[in-house]
Amino acid sequence: MSELTSLRQDCLSCTACPLAATRQNVVFGVGVEDAEVLFVGEGPGANEDATGEPFVGAAGQLLDRMLAGVGLSRQKNIYIGNIVKCRPPGNRDPQPEEQDACIGWLRRQTAILRPKIIVCLGRIAACRIIDPEFRVTRQHGQFVQKNGVWMMGTLHPAAILRNPSQKADAFADLVALRDKIEAVCEHTALWFG
Repeated sequence: MSELTSLRQDCLSCTACPLAATRQNVVFGVGVEDAEVLFVGEGPGANEDATGEPFVGAAGQLLDRMLAGVGLSRQKNIYIGNIVKCRPPGNRDPQPEEQDACIGWLRRQTAILRPKIIVCLGRIAACRIIDPEFRVTRQHGQFVQKNGVWMMGTLHPAAILRNPSQKADAFADLVALRDKIEAVCEHTALWFG
């Protein structure tokens, strides 16, 4: 059993915050276990709670199409997780205490994956991981380096569904990501070749 599989098994029985009482499934994460790029969202929605997999609803389908446009996929070369692993009721934002109770799982996932790049999908993930003052509408697509890892915030796919005029900006962020991958990741010919 891999380290990530073992961690997932432990996470499935987590009851560290009240979200555990209302969940159908823990949404641990999905992707390749040697991914050099980690995408992080805020938390699961209804479709994700039902399936136990992140980004499977309309926003996830949009994300998958946009990722495919730059040669990325959860089946081939990335990993996707969330700040919180259980769905907040009504798809509300995860509260700070829920984030605090759950962030250890993401930290352990990150320690196992050792990504070279982390992409934060939306404001909550970017504020938690990059900078509490992060403004996604102004700072999306900009890379910063923290503890040897490149990080970027971009628009959340659900926000793009609500405001389709942001799609071009989000896709430009993914093109910038592809360029950063080519600059800092190993074996990129295998990724995009």
